[in-house]
Parts: sequence; C-alpha cells; structure tokens
Amino acid sequence: MIFQKPSLRTRVSFQIGMAQLGGQAIYLGPEDIKLGKRETTEDIAIVLSSYVDGIMARTFEHKTVADLGEFSSVPVINGLSQWTHPCQALADYLTVWEKKRRLDGLKLVFFGDFNNVARSLVFGGIKLGVSVTIACPAETIDDKPAEEYADVVAWAKEEGPKYGATLTVSHNPREAIEGADVVYTDVWESMGEKGTKSKDIFRPFQLDRELFKLAKPDAIIEHCLPAIYDEELTYEVSRLPNAVMFDQAENRMHAQNAVMASFFHAGY
Repeated sequence: MIFQKPSLRTRVSFQIGMAQLGGQAIYLGPEDIKLGKRETTEDIAIVLSSYVDGIMARTFEHKTVADLGEFSSVPVINGLSQWTHPCQALADYLTVWEKKRRLDGLKLVFFGDFNNVARSLVFGGIKLGVSVTIACPAETIDDKPAEEYADVVAWAKEEGPKYGATLTVSHNPREAIEGADVVYTDVWESMGEKGTKSKDIFRPFQLDRELFKLAKPDAIIEHCLPAIYDEELTYEVSRLPNAVMFDQAENRMHAQNAVMASFFHAGY
C-alpha cells in the first residue's frame, strides 16, 4: 500500500480487508520510498511487483497510478488520485443499493466542486443507470482543464443513452436537488488544494436542513468523509436518519475486498 497522502479510511479498510481475505498488507508512507523522487516510479513498480501480489496507491497525480500500472506485473488499484476516486464510488453505490435495493433510474445530486469524487460518481453512476447532477458554482468550472470537465461531460453524453442515465451540471442548488434520491456532498477544497478556492462561492451549495427538504422525503445523504461541518454540510444534517456516511465508510472495506478478491481469484 503506497501512500503519498494521509489516510484513515483507505489505509485501515485495505489493511483490515486484506487480513480478512487471508493476506497481509504492507504500509509504505510518504517518507518511506518518496515515490518518483528517490527512485523512479517505473523502477519502484518493477521491484514491488516482484515481491507482492497487488499494489494499491493513494497519490496526488493520476499519472503516478497510471505509471505504476504500466510497469507493474501485478494488479494496481487506484486508492485515490486527483483525477478519480473509484474505490469510494464503489462503496457509495453499494451503500445506495443497500438502502434503496435498486440503482437503475435513481437520481444522485452532488454538491460542491467537480472533483475526483464527483467524476467517479459520474463514471460509475452512468453505467449503473443512475442519473447524476453536479451542483457547483459556475466559477469552479471556468478554469478546469478539458479533461477534468468538458471531456467528462462529452463522455456522459455519449454513454448515457446506453444505460438510460444522464449527467446534468447545474449552478442552482435548489433546482438541482428537486427529485433527488441521493444527496451527496464533499469538502469544498480537496487535499492539496487548500487556499486555492474562495469558500464564499460555495456557501449557497451548503447542504442544510432547508435545502435537503427539497429532495425526496426518503432521500439519503452521502459524504465520503472527512467532513468539515458547517461548511459543505451542517452537523445537524449529518446526524439525520437519512445520513449514511458511516455506512459508506464501512462499505469501503467490503467494496475493496471484492476488488481484491476478483483480482487475485482471476490469477493476475
């Protein structure tokens, strides 16, 4: 397990999950190998894959994960990169299925920045038949590279009809949340981006009780944690019976166990 970023859920869920599967997990922190600095990512991938059956990496740049995958002879799992957070999305949709017993035809609304979590929810949701609405300040879209926004929108437009799902981008939080089955929010500034965005532009997108009332009565509230209460959501909302963030945290382990078991069972 290679970590360039601090972690609670990712580290513990993978480590305990691997033990549940009968294996062993080794933690390599930011200072242990200094990925890409002390030694090239290519060399690290080649060496590690001669010792282990799989690699999980939690990195800043997505290229780091991609390079590990290119040069490793064993499976590489993206534990998080600035581009996507697929393990989180797997846990999120597993949690939705547990609560709703279906995915096809549901509406998920994400409040906040169009970040790695949002992109993973789009990629996963479209293929599961879940229509996704991203409710975000217009200012956060203007300076995004094409691959982080325009290309994702184009992908969803092309793929959506195959699965009966759509992607909508809205800058009006009250309109966006109408008819929502799942309401999702995340921190306004991702790790490594502190101070790069004005929090004032996100204030209208804060999930409070008044805004949540506009969703369906049985809508559930998701958050990938850690949360900054009274920024992206109020503490009050986080403790409503509709909130399932701690179920999501538990499901990180179960979803990731399925990924690891399928990799190893396939005999990669």
